[in-house]
Amino acid sequence: MVDLKDPVIRGLLLNLVGEEGINVVFNMPDGEVTDEEVSQVTEVALNVVRRTLYILFENRLAFYRRERNKDSGWLTYLWKLDLSGINNLLDEQLTKLIDNLKKKLNFEENNMFYVCKNNCGRFVFDVVSEIEFLCPICGDDVIYQDNEIVKQCLLKRIKELEYP
Repeated sequence: MVDLKDPVIRGLLLNLVGEEGINVVFNMPDGEVTDEEVSQVTEVALNVVRRTLYILFENRLAFYRRERNKDSGWLTYLWKLDLSGINNLLDEQLTKLIDNLKKKLNFEENNMFYVCKNNCGRFVFDVVSEIEFLCPICGDDVIYQDNEIVKQCLLKRIKELEYP
């Protein structure tokens, strides 16, 4: 059973489906239901319910079954939540986060950075060296920025996530 009050799980779902989508997940009726029924029960707009259900389906947290009406030929989609795969999704998200942090660390380790005195931005050596160490935005001088603290913070965060 998934604890929807867990802040990590709630945060993941919030990131996936937004605040209105969370309302759909928390108030979804048990068993197979149509998107219209979910909209009525949750009092969330039908287009938001459909978007939420498709996002959950794409992430293997909801499933549907189609039924064809023999008289009209219309298809009815019956939806059911199955949040049992949420831990796998959390693991995938964690792996992506660690990979992104490693890429950022690699970028920080392999570049020198300069910042504009007017806080226009942070630039790599290659960019500012071509324009005589002037800010490409305002034209003022840029100064070297030591990024050792950034690298140490990234390294610390990677270690925390890899070895909890």
